[in-house]
Amino acid sequence: MNNDITVLVTGASGFVGMHCILQLLEKGYRVKGTVRSLAKADHLRQILQQHSQHTDRLELVEADLMQDAGWAEAVSGCHYVLHVASPFPSSTPKNEDDLIIPAREGTLRVLRAAHQAGVQRLVLTSSVAAISAGHESGNKTYDESDWSNLNGPIEAYPKSKTLAEKAAWDYVNQPDVEMELVAINPSLILGPVLDARQTSTSAEVILKLLKREYPGMPRLNWGIVDVRDVAAAHVAAMTSPEAAGKRFVCSSGSLWLVEIAKILNQHFASQGYKVPTWQLPDFAVRLAALFDPTIKLVVGGLGQETRLSNQQLKSILDLPQYSPEDAVVAMGQSVIDLKVV
Repeated sequence: MNNDITVLVTGASGFVGMHCILQLLEKGYRVKGTVRSLAKADHLRQILQQHSQHTDRLELVEADLMQDAGWAEAVSGCHYVLHVASPFPSSTPKNEDDLIIPAREGTLRVLRAAHQAGVQRLVLTSSVAAISAGHESGNKTYDESDWSNLNGPIEAYPKSKTLAEKAAWDYVNQPDVEMELVAINPSLILGPVLDARQTSTSAEVILKLLKREYPGMPRLNWGIVDVRDVAAAHVAAMTSPEAAGKRFVCSSGSLWLVEIAKILNQHFASQGYKVPTWQLPDFAVRLAALFDPTIKLVVGGLGQETRLSNQQLKSILDLPQYSPEDAVVAMGQSVIDLKVV
């Protein structure tokens, strides 16, 4: 029985972390979850109790990615670690090291603690940002053999994810480290939000559309995956013999921003959320970028379709289950139900 097996989930209060915990509890595992402060623990437990009858098998512990304190205790007695915690900003920091150092050093801190505790396998939440960023635009389809180009035009976030994942592989490839590593590389993660206080950075797109904060849609395209599939990929990768030492592009397809807007409008206009669905011409977006630095972030990706291969995910982990449209609708419904919009 799985109730003899304990799994540590870092970033327990995060969007992906909560879904990982719920799926592990459903499968009978004992779970430890890390939070940066135990002041969050009661609220988190209350949220999880709304979705699971098995929270008696959950222990919440305090540990911060930027401090050594607490990690030895957190990994003690754990067979597996799902290292989900990672900074995901809503805007680019002034200094890229503000993202890179916590991502890389936090990952190494968890890996060291896990190795010293005799953990069998660690599943790392990476990103397609570590696979497809910094390359010249083109019709290339990216897969697990690709790495983001650190010498190309690359923003701080994809750079941080690339360096953190590379550091993790370098660590486990040392001759004296026997612990196995698996990397899960999701695209834009949508799907049901569980906590009104913790909606996730990726939810900002949906929230802004439902709040009618975009006057029109730039020609932007993203790979999309449902958070329930991301959590399922972590849990499956934890024990699959074939998954050891592999990366998994975790994406179920791509949508243009205007398609996302139309899906939301179709499902939620009758509830009072009429979403603008007209396409902005590229020249208007480029003109706006001259005056708004936040828009500069999207200009480089205008008109580029995201091409990702999820064949390895489907063949080894038997995922995904949810379509991009499923993920959009589930996130929209959840933020409406939680009265976030």
